[in-house]
Amino acid sequence: MSAKHPHVGVNDANVTQVTSVDQSGRKVPINLRQSGRTPVEMLISTRVRKSPYWHLAHQAGCWRATVYNRMYHPRGYVRPEDGGAMVEYDALVNHVTMWNVAVERQIQVKGPDAEAFVNYVITRDATRIKPMHGKYVILCNEAGGILNDPVLLRISEDEFWFSLSDSDLELWMRGVNIAKGFDVTIAEIDVAPVQIQGPKSEDLMADLFGEAVREIPYYGLMAGQVAGRDVIISQTGFTGEKGYEIYLRDATRYAEDMWNTVLEVGKKHQLMVIAPAHHRRIAAGILSWGQDIDMETLPFQCNLAYQVPRNKAADYIGKQALEAARARLEAGDPPFHLKMVGLTFGGLPITDYAPDFWLVAERGADEAVGYISSPWYSPELETNIALAWVPVNRTEVGTALEVWLPDEYTQGLPGNRVNAEVVSVPFRPSVNPNAREVASTKGLDYAE
Repeated sequence: MSAKHPHVGVNDANVTQVTSVDQSGRKVPINLRQSGRTPVEMLISTRVRKSPYWHLAHQAGCWRATVYNRMYHPRGYVRPEDGGAMVEYDALVNHVTMWNVAVERQIQVKGPDAEAFVNYVITRDATRIKPMHGKYVILCNEAGGILNDPVLLRISEDEFWFSLSDSDLELWMRGVNIAKGFDVTIAEIDVAPVQIQGPKSEDLMADLFGEAVREIPYYGLMAGQVAGRDVIISQTGFTGEKGYEIYLRDATRYAEDMWNTVLEVGKKHQLMVIAPAHHRRIAAGILSWGQDIDMETLPFQCNLAYQVPRNKAADYIGKQALEAARARLEAGDPPFHLKMVGLTFGGLPITDYAPDFWLVAERGADEAVGYISSPWYSPELETNIALAWVPVNRTEVGTALEVWLPDEYTQGLPGNRVNAEVVSVPFRPSVNPNAREVASTKGLDYAE
């Protein structure tokens, strides 16, 4: 694809894969065709699961969705003509919001060997996670690629819940245990979470669960009830704002009870039902599996090195490959061609999801060398921001690059090119710093 015409229509015969970006280390390259927006109607059928909250999200105004973990996932409540996703962003950063995130399927590992099994499949040290606490973790394959980056909840000494990102982990873990024979059961359970996110979330949660909820530490858990239905609460979320997740037990039966009670109690706090706030999670440097990372991504490529301990004595899947990769990296011979960075860049404000992995090039160059995986506009910084993949030798903060944008964001700029610059991640401070931010602040490159 010519750099002089980087953005072409979906019906144009020149929509081809970009070969100038070095993806030689991947078995399945990222599809970098710039096909643009291709509106189609999503078929709602029994082929994909409806979560217990699906109809409630529709009642709340959901007008578009995607598929995540083989479930329909709401991705928009405010229509573009009414302000779109940036109205939802305002509600998140100024008030309080509820998200239907039942797509975070819960895989329970329970039994006498639960701790030992979990310790074998995650890179971090599971023995350091106390009951009624959680951690952000990664699971890697034998080559060190990231299979999933869930929040791991330890409900009791012998019970863990994996709150999954967008890849199926249950079958993989069952397969692991066929060979290893740990004394555990592994199964999805009827638990469906919602997220309560925003500066007023603590007050709303205190109204629902009492003042004790204010004492939950970050990644701490608490048992409670909503409308008489049992839940687990965690102080976690997919933003840098103060937030919580409510995990409803027996969700298929009791979804309406919990959802409607939260809506009613939330009225005085200006609660708004919104889609997951990718605009805010990008600013916090939170990754989206399948969009920013996948099973061919090493933790060292995306600032997740702190998830790979130097001092974990126990064996775990991917340990040998990860230690070898780190040794190569420290010897100045990185085992990959591209690495993730933060970018700020020009053009009109990006106020909706990008339909393609937009291309990144050297200033004035004829060929792309990288791509953006997650772009959005930051009202606080008054600029577009993105997580992007660029060559290892172009990752230094301050590096000048260029982003090739579609027509809708460039107002006819020559070649649709806008200036970009590599910047530090996170892009702005968070009220609730995520694990990556904490590690960066402490200068850590391993999991504590």
